[in-house]
Amino acid sequence: MGLMFEEILVYGVVFVLCAIIIYFYLRKKKVSSLEVEKKVVVAKEEGLFEPNSLHPFIDLNTCIGSAACVADCPEKDILGIVDGKATVINTTNCIGHGACFHSCPVEAISLRIGTEKRGVDLPHVDENFETNIKGIYIAGELGGMGLIKNSVEQGQQAIESMVKSKKTSKENVIDIAIIGAGPAGISATLEAKKQGLSTITLEQDSLGGTVFTFPRAKIVMTSPMNLPLYGKVKLFDTSKDELLHLWKEVIEKHDLEIKENTKVESIIPKENGTFKLETNQGDEYICNNVLLSIGRRGSPRKLNVPGEESKKVAYRLLEPERILDKNVMVVGGGDSAIETALLLVDTNKVIISYRKDQFTRLKPKNKENIEKAIKNKTIEVLFSSNLVSINDNHVLMNVEGEGNAKEISNDLVYIFAGGELPTGFLQKAGVEITKRFGHVLKKHK
Repeated sequence: MGLMFEEILVYGVVFVLCAIIIYFYLRKKKVSSLEVEKKVVVAKEEGLFEPNSLHPFIDLNTCIGSAACVADCPEKDILGIVDGKATVINTTNCIGHGACFHSCPVEAISLRIGTEKRGVDLPHVDENFETNIKGIYIAGELGGMGLIKNSVEQGQQAIESMVKSKKTSKENVIDIAIIGAGPAGISATLEAKKQGLSTITLEQDSLGGTVFTFPRAKIVMTSPMNLPLYGKVKLFDTSKDELLHLWKEVIEKHDLEIKENTKVESIIPKENGTFKLETNQGDEYICNNVLLSIGRRGSPRKLNVPGEESKKVAYRLLEPERILDKNVMVVGGGDSAIETALLLVDTNKVIISYRKDQFTRLKPKNKENIEKAIKNKTIEVLFSSNLVSINDNHVLMNVEGEGNAKEISNDLVYIFAGGELPTGFLQKAGVEITKRFGHVLKKHK
């Protein structure tokens, strides 16, 4: 009888301990869930809840709330758990690493571009990366897949598809013209060399494409990848500088020819099945196939104000450590503009001109830093202002409520007005474009 009582007592104690553990576990989950819900509310108020481009979409019927996606996302507060299910928070700040997609144990996350309300223009591309124009292929960000690892894979696979198509080569004609020297373009150039094909690779800006415009410390890769002729690249939490160093190493090792600062103005299909490419340098190239591996943002959007053609004007920041003791005007109110201003402020006088009356949709860290800089008066911000003209030693600004244009001493102007989608460029070549809503991106092959 005594033994039975002791057993009951032990079981009772165990039960109570388990109940206490479960209570505190559930309480902790509830508190965490409420915190995430508050973050979602704030994200919606600040305009950071809606995605800009590639983003995770969560199937709530499949999600088991493992939080693997939250743990593996290298960015802060993009994903969270509410009531045992994953949710997006500051989706605008998602830059499409894809770590969440790969980490989900039940495949409840898909990568999408566009939403049910806001569509995006995407070119028609088949399973072989070929557009409706035979001989013109698309790989990487332009086709919707901005992940570096997958862009690299697509560049390689697109070349393999060209080889399988067995399009007849012609004398004195380049086998493949590769437009864009980002991840997809570099991978395609390597694969083409591996296949013994003649190529020309043209990049309108600098090596690395879209990656080159990222801040120096920005994490751009979270998983290993395979590069043709090079092998497996085992890089994790890789910064822009590390990746660009890798590109340069690969290009030098395999003696690849990449023409930078060469923008292709037009792709003209010819009757014999070849293509003529015309560039801003006045050069022309005749090729058998074209691979477009350019970014979705295309060319920087210009303000079209007098003096914008001046050499003192730039659309991205290169080597900020070399810019000293200058009067700098940064035009724009997005993350790129704010990051540029903050990088220059320690060694220069920086003024930001923004057409709206306040900053919106900034990443939390950028918002915090710019507010601190404004409070400390290390950066001057002209809200509700517009650039009127750019002159040798000054700029003219229209500032709401100040009457006549304001003259400001100036040495350098950085313009961040977004990018113009290459839709017209593609349509001019005959490539069909369709607006897609919540388009699910799938790996080819």
